[in-house]
Amino acid sequence: MSILPYLEANRIEAGCDEVGRGCLAGPVVAAAVILPFSYHNPWINDSKKLGKTQREDLIGEIKSKSMAWAIAEASVEEIDQINILNASFLAMKRAVVKLEIKPEHLLIDGNRWKSDLTFPFTCVIKGDGRFASIAAASILAKVYRDELMEKLALEHPHFAWERNAGYPTKAHREGIEKYGSTIWHRKSFQLLPRQLELALK
Repeated sequence: MSILPYLEANRIEAGCDEVGRGCLAGPVVAAAVILPFSYHNPWINDSKKLGKTQREDLIGEIKSKSMAWAIAEASVEEIDQINILNASFLAMKRAVVKLEIKPEHLLIDGNRWKSDLTFPFTCVIKGDGRFASIAAASILAKVYRDELMEKLALEHPHFAWERNAGYPTKAHREGIEKYGSTIWHRKSFQLLPRQLELALK
């Protein structure tokens, strides 16, 4: 199934996506992108299906060809306070609000959306592989967050964030086991498997 340029023609649609929900460390990052109606690029796709170089090569194209784009975060503290799902909604809301053009409709990646924004919206399961604007948003958010975690890895070199972007890999968990958590770790998450074992005792 090829990726679609829009859900409804001649309507200003903002595709929205987030990255980092499953990570143990770092903020959750969202992006919103409004593409021209006639825009087409066969390389635009779900960021997870693209290699690092492909994603980075597309960044300039997306930013220059889009009608509007924005990137926003929800912090580790916010994730721990309101939970990761609500923090994801908050990051997406912030990205939408930052858009220089007001959208007429939101295309939200996923099966639900909660916000005090009044824009009409459509939730699209696996939308980053179905609509170009959501895919573009996923690429912007992914590259931004990966670069952020690479910078944080310079300050905290024991967790391999430059490779795992904060996801729960073996190297990341071994780093937590040996060196403990940092201010960038989500305290509301199960950082180590043995936390669950202790909780069940």
